[in-house]
Amino acid sequence: MFRRRNSSESGAETVEQARLRLDEEAAAAGKGRPTPSRRQAEQARKQRLKPTRNRKELARRERQRRADDRTKVRQALAGGDERHLPARDRGPVRAFVRDLVDARFNVAEFLLPLLVVILLLSFVPRLIGLQVTVWLFTITGTTVDTIWLGFRTRRELARRFAKDETKGALAYAVLRSTQLRRLRLPKPRVARGQPLPEPRRH
Repeated sequence: MFRRRNSSESGAETVEQARLRLDEEAAAAGKGRPTPSRRQAEQARKQRLKPTRNRKELARRERQRRADDRTKVRQALAGGDERHLPARDRGPVRAFVRDLVDARFNVAEFLLPLLVVILLLSFVPRLIGLQVTVWLFTITGTTVDTIWLGFRTRRELARRFAKDETKGALAYAVLRSTQLRRLRLPKPRVARGQPLPEPRRH
């Protein structure tokens, strides 16, 4: 029967193989170097393992860096730190659009809750009339309010920023208006009904 070699025997065999390899390299080079000692062979084996350990260390540091970046982004979204905001939320144009949306009452903000109400009403046949009324109010109110938001956003942006700076700002405003106020990120920094600052006069 064969017996399993313990870990110390396996390690000794690995070192011995390293010694033999170094001896063969010395002989092939024709330099007549003496056979390396066990300590030299062990050092050579550790040297060969260094790149693997370095790659693992680099991967670990990269994972840590990404985790730190995600933490900074979450904190920036909650606190409004411009330095660590995602690219889509950076800049004075996006900050102004957020303030414009957050300062008004948006019908689209309640679209999802109203759709849930409509769905629940559909399970009560005698309330079908109320369901239709709520549905019409939801669609009409959301459409009209979104059109007005788009008109006002264009007007206010034209008063404050150059045209080439406002690309994508209208879609950004509409998307934010569909989110419940307390769930918006970055967090609102103005109260409902708060007037917007007047543009600087040149």
